[in-house]
Amino acid sequence: MMIYMLAAAMTIAMLIATAFGIHQESERMRLQEQKARSNGFGPR
Repeated sequence: MMIYMLAAAMTIAMLIATAFGIHQESERMRLQEQKARSNGFGPR
């Protein structure tokens, strides 16, 4: 029974870590896109 509880806890922890990682990656991509848009058409 204890093994099942540990497995469930680790599964939940991995799901939370995955969701956090996806959120961080999307935030980083959003910032890169904003920076690219603010640069205009090219170097000045």
